[in-house]
Amino acid sequence: MKLQQVFQGSLPVLILASCVSAAQPSGINLRTFIGCAVREFTFLAKKPGCKAMRITTDACWGRCETWEKPVLDPPYIKAHHRVCTYNETKLVTVRLPNCAADVSPVYTYPKAIRCDCSVCLTATTECETI
Repeated sequence: MKLQQVFQGSLPVLILASCVSAAQPSGINLRTFIGCAVREFTFLAKKPGCKAMRITTDACWGRCETWEKPVLDPPYIKAHHRVCTYNETKLVTVRLPNCAADVSPVYTYPKAIRCDCSVCLTATTECETI
């Protein structure tokens, strides 16, 4: 799913993996960081009939501990998978520039307030495996 589709209308939140650019939190080594944190990032807000606008907001970012181990009984595996996802958000609304007369300039997107490592819920997050 493209970022612009995620951010149109009533929005599910997304995992930071599809952001345009992200700023490194001060004092954190991103190569070794294990956990979940709020992190600033910038994306391009697009809506048909309006000019795109660059927006900087806060999103969840991080790596959470996960494991799998074989077991003798079906389904033959015990898994513990957690993702860095939104625990608390605030919806922010902006007005996109240069919209056509028949297009509402209103654009709403989520801003992360608190993030945690937890089970991925498809109702609020894009849950993809590689």
